[in-house]
Amino acid sequence: MAAASGVVCVTGAGGFVASWVVKLLLNNGYSVHGTLRDPSDESKNAHLKKLERASQNLQLFKADLLDYSSLASAIAGCQGVFHVASPVPASKVPNPEEEVVKPAVDGTLNVLKACAEAKVRRAVVVSSRAAVRVNPSWPKGKVMDENCWSDKEYCRNIEYWYALSKTLAESEALDFGEKNGLDVVTVCPCLVIGPMLQSTVNASSVTLINLLKGARETTENKTHHIVDVRDVASALLLLYEKPEASGRYLCVSHRIKMLDLIHMLKRMYPNYTYPKNIVEVDDDEAPLSSEKLQKLGWRFRPREESLRDSVEYYEAAGLLE
Repeated sequence: MAAASGVVCVTGAGGFVASWVVKLLLNNGYSVHGTLRDPSDESKNAHLKKLERASQNLQLFKADLLDYSSLASAIAGCQGVFHVASPVPASKVPNPEEEVVKPAVDGTLNVLKACAEAKVRRAVVVSSRAAVRVNPSWPKGKVMDENCWSDKEYCRNIEYWYALSKTLAESEALDFGEKNGLDVVTVCPCLVIGPMLQSTVNASSVTLINLLKGARETTENKTHHIVDVRDVASALLLLYEKPEASGRYLCVSHRIKMLDLIHMLKRMYPNYTYPKNIVEVDDDEAPLSSEKLQKLGWRFRPREESLRDSVEYYEAAGLLE
């Protein structure tokens, strides 16, 4: 893998994780092609143009994951691609196989076909812990690592369409790489928190915002795996730059019960309206391990830092009023 330079593409560049990836790449001397559904939408994308070095080294492309030619135009001339974009369907759709699963798989394959055509050195594909943890046959309590895949048929049977879409898209991505001589690395982040660069609030940030605002009086004391968005961005860059990186990687920093998370936030920010009732549940969430990623040199920040920076951003942005 070349030193930190060259031209790379980031799909879905305006999103929560992708915006931090773009920022990190620009700061590290890369020229970036960013794909967006509508580059002219300033309400969603103005933050990208304000990034340091964006005026010289960031080029935005109008592209849709299901429109191959638009992706091919954005990826042409790139040495690497970070596929971060993912179709986010409405919570209820009439035909989930067609409206959730198929776009996720087809979109990923379109990106990788464009990568193969452009002869990119490596494609880093963002998957999700949802492609890892939905597996009833995994031994209870055993640490989940890169060898654990969500059970596709089980996901289909319980109608967990998001997990099915992520599992199929990731497995198809790795298969495509093997069959077509394309270097594909995948990464599976857990619940991503941290300060936002974009103005629109993303789903994982809503989880923390709702907790601080006491949006629900009652919450379940479930186990959560969390990771800072800035640490996800650094993981993606590490996986692109390290020649020895291969296969899939779990990206998780901390495992914490909801009650412990609330207590931690209360100590730091006592004046918010937290859920009053914490219900104990049968919670057998197996631990997720990022040992493979850490062996490559990945480091992550303390959870207190991630929580503090998240809350301070929400306060400054008026999201907790």
